[in-house]
Amino acid sequence: MPDLKLAKLRLKEKNLTLVIVKEGKVIFETESQGVSGFLQAIEKFGKELAASSVADKIVGAAAAMLCAYSEVASVFAVTISEEGMKVLEDNNILYEFESRVPNILNYDKTDICPFEKLAASSRDPKKAYDKLKSFSKSGGKKHGENPYMG
Repeated sequence: MPDLKLAKLRLKEKNLTLVIVKEGKVIFETESQGVSGFLQAIEKFGKELAASSVADKIVGAAAAMLCAYSEVASVFAVTISEEGMKVLEDNNILYEFESRVPNILNYDKTDICPFEKLAASSRDPKKAYDKLKSFSKSGGKKHGENPYMG
């Protein structure tokens, strides 16, 4: 079974938020919300994520930048933002999705997710990764914003 198909199937069957598959094997999966799971996968696997396939419940600019930084081959998103699509396209990452939204919002749906704002302010995946990692370690709290991405 192709990696992306396996990742997508696993995401839906186990009701996960993120599944990463490489060479026919599930190498990472989580139920954690937002970009924290992807950041954990990068911490654990680093460049071993290159050429993997990712199935993620929500892919906005932040998750897409992490995919670009990790050099993943393909992405499936249940929900994808327009900015997330642009980042994936700009980095030549194949993607599939079920629904597209203009933006990924914060928990209470009052503003754009703070992780999205952070990712959108950078066009370089390495810089975006560094910013997202730092922001996540600080608890994602800045000016009272809620770090929810999903």
